[in-house]
Amino acid sequence: MNGALPLDLIGLDRGELRDLLAELGEKPFRVKQLWHWLYHQGACDFESMTTLGKDLRQLLGKGHLAGRPRIVRDQQSMDGTRKWLLGFDDGNEAEAVHIPDMDEEGGALCVSTQVGCTLTCRFCHTGTQLLVRNLETREILGQFMAARDALGEWPTPTDGTRKITNLVVMGMGEPLFNYENLKKALLILMDPEGLGLSRRRITVSTSGVAPLIPKLGADTGVNLAISLHAVTDDLRDQLMPINKKYPLAQLLAACRDYPGLSNARRITFEYLLLKGLNDSLADARELLRLTKDIPAKFNLIPFNPWPGALYETPALDKVKRFSDFLFEQGVSAPIRRPRGQDILAACGQLRSESQRQRQSLAKARQAAGIDDDDHAPISHN
Repeated sequence: MNGALPLDLIGLDRGELRDLLAELGEKPFRVKQLWHWLYHQGACDFESMTTLGKDLRQLLGKGHLAGRPRIVRDQQSMDGTRKWLLGFDDGNEAEAVHIPDMDEEGGALCVSTQVGCTLTCRFCHTGTQLLVRNLETREILGQFMAARDALGEWPTPTDGTRKITNLVVMGMGEPLFNYENLKKALLILMDPEGLGLSRRRITVSTSGVAPLIPKLGADTGVNLAISLHAVTDDLRDQLMPINKKYPLAQLLAACRDYPGLSNARRITFEYLLLKGLNDSLADARELLRLTKDIPAKFNLIPFNPWPGALYETPALDKVKRFSDFLFEQGVSAPIRRPRGQDILAACGQLRSESQRQRQSLAKARQAAGIDDDDHAPISHN
């Protein structure tokens, strides 16, 4: 490879693997074998891929890898939730969370699509960290595969014993602002000969990038969740600046155009309840009016406090009244139980440690009167 960095095969689709193997003088049938080892067996060592010829295994071993993000920190909550801080090749980091189901086998893995976030939603801890960059396809997939490694879930289970039964793309970042990498990762995840996750088990959450919402449905067919959180443009403009670009009318029109909607396949509207701002019965009535012609269900999320947050959690009885009212109108509106709060793994609490460290160091330097321009870049190895 003449000193070049190894090529990571994770994130390559079947066509790209076919082209790579052709360059190495291999026949197309090898694609299926390599795909099986990478995405069904979860193999990282080419020598273990015994159905491949010895010469091919050696060629792959010299200039290629089947990589994973580095697990920088592995935390487990008292409720079983598990959070990984994952490090990438350039020193940046993102967080992924596994939330085991409390009532049955399996659980959901929440993955990130960006380091940081560009949206600056005022209620979200992740939003206090500015966008650093989009994650590549291999880095989105790598979170899923690293979680499988940590949970001992290789080869891909086919007998109903999976620990990761669902994928939710609602970690750090706005998924639809990293659309092409997201789409490619989802298509690889859904391949039945590899990771084999059903599209019905995948949910992508967006803050409201309206033009790409119908496209997501047409390209992938996965479930859609909308971070709504307000029933008026005035309040949503304050809470979520993206609403100024794609206001409620445009967002809800895009939702109506989402392919495949039915009573059996509804859009989930995530609604964060903030004390005194959006938690009244009048807000619940307006929520119903806005979504009356959309097959919908609601996830009600009492605000999860984080250090420095501007908002408060409503009283439990007020949250319950909000939920009960929606249920009385025939609409599903469960209250989401906070999970992983003791390790800051709950909704809106994800934030990479690398950015915490950079901001802390920057504040310390500022207090000491040190100009950052006089110093070399900080290493996070």
